[in-house]
Amino acid sequence: MVGTSHTTPDARGGGRSQEDPPDQPAALDEAAVRQARNSAAFWAATGRSRGHEVIHRRSFLAVLGGKRAGTRILLQEPELDTDELAELTELADRATGPVDAEDPFSSTDLGHLGMRNWQMPIMLRPPGPVSAPATEVIRVQSTPELQAAERIVIAGFELARFTPYRPGEMFPATLTEQPGVDVFLAVLDGEAVGACVTVVDDGFGSHYWVGTPAEHRSRGAGRAVMLGSLARMANLPVTLTASRLGRPLYESLGFAAVTASTWWSSE
Repeated sequence: MVGTSHTTPDARGGGRSQEDPPDQPAALDEAAVRQARNSAAFWAATGRSRGHEVIHRRSFLAVLGGKRAGTRILLQEPELDTDELAELTELADRATGPVDAEDPFSSTDLGHLGMRNWQMPIMLRPPGPVSAPATEVIRVQSTPELQAAERIVIAGFELARFTPYRPGEMFPATLTEQPGVDVFLAVLDGEAVGACVTVVDDGFGSHYWVGTPAEHRSRGAGRAVMLGSLARMANLPVTLTASRLGRPLYESLGFAAVTASTWWSSE
């Protein structure tokens, strides 16, 4: 699995641990804002495509899923007022499934929710040329292709919440109809071996769910699907949130860590 904004972290348990420090001071504070806004766009699109309730507030966006998909909370501002924090808490408390929260500003303490937390670097790639992938990469346009990507992500990230597999539950057919959302597949010898999702919103791009199943790792699938998807965003700055395993790949593609994002999870 190539780790990005939705990966199983190395850190376990309740204590905070930063996987890797940023490469440079957080002078590019805009990266945190851009990652926050893009993640909100991605999860709002995902929620709409799944038929889930999407709640927009000044300081956060929440997508209320069920027992398997869970509730997703994306903080949008470095500070929440008392009422906003109370509403966020209430949404988490009444969730029927797992709760995941992302704070790109690493400034809001959600410890009272009893969730474990960890940190991952937000990485930024400036606009620039992109090399051609060594493996075929296609932009998903059909239901079978979308389901292939869905299966790869579920297997690559070991998403037990989506097993047993239900076609279209994680990536509904309408996901790629959402504004700015694309899904890509790396194909080797006629077999899909890697996948990712990209979102372009307000002049920035970002990557999500970059992954490969265990049986296809170390074959260049992650690099290929990154290059193939980056080619469509070469004229844009692109952000992502990286795991320890994924960071070296992203660095080799021109990304640099600029600040840290804090993640919280009830699982």
